[in-house]
Amino acid sequence: MTLASSKGKTRLICSVPSLDTPVCDAETRRFNEEGAKLPGVEVLVISVDLPFAQGRFCQTAGIKNLKCLSDHRDVSFGRAYGTLIKELRLLSRAIFVIGPDDKVQYVEYVKEVADHPNYDAALRALKLGAVAR
Repeated sequence: MTLASSKGKTRLICSVPSLDTPVCDAETRRFNEEGAKLPGVEVLVISVDLPFAQGRFCQTAGIKNLKCLSDHRDVSFGRAYGTLIKELRLLSRAIFVIGPDDKVQYVEYVKEVADHPNYDAALRALKLGAVAR
């Protein structure tokens, strides 16, 4: 998966440590709900969870409005976006909004992995990007 795969769309990229934790679960469900309300927006959630575990989570949680992607194999996303926690081989919690012109419109690196991101700020940036289309 590359940004070119969704060219022309506004993208919300959520980096999370593991879908099987309470904060990641809540974040993924929230952005699944919100993403369904915004046409022309693609929501991506990336973790180092194995693809089968991501699929199980999405099926159990009824996640249908976003894509879960695994960075398990080579943590290339974590390295490129600065979210890799090397010692734990996990991704830190972060939010990126990338506009249809591929310009970054919003970034939030959450200081503590147990904290929630600023949903309101991310959604504002996402809505602005979707309107700019």
